[in-house]
Amino acid sequence: MNPITIKLYLESDKWLDAMNSEMQSMKDNQVWCLVDLSPKGKTIGSKWLFKKNTEMEGIVRTYKARLVAKGYTQTYGVDYEETFSLIAHVRAIRILIAIATFYDYEIWKMDVKNAFLNGYLDKDIYMV
Repeated sequence: MNPITIKLYLESDKWLDAMNSEMQSMKDNQVWCLVDLSPKGKTIGSKWLFKKNTEMEGIVRTYKARLVAKGYTQTYGVDYEETFSLIAHVRAIRILIAIATFYDYEIWKMDVKNAFLNGYLDKDIYMV
């Protein structure tokens, strides 16, 4: 076996654990429910995204796996009407840092393992 195949084999359990953790999190947060496809239903594909979070020394800290929808298969006006992506503006971050500096607060970084929006869909989405 070549070195890349060996490395992937040795990491396979870590990637499977990351995938199982993602699926369990989605189940716990009731992100989806299993249903039969309606006659007029159109399916949207899905794929796994994999990422390693490393420390500054290059040591792998965590393995992350995310199941995402292939949204590029949808058509605007047919499958969806609007999109939304939550982002932080640089101005807001600068203001928070200025306030923390003024009041001599400590700033801590936090990694949210799974963040889900509290939005509700008014259409059924069928993902495979």
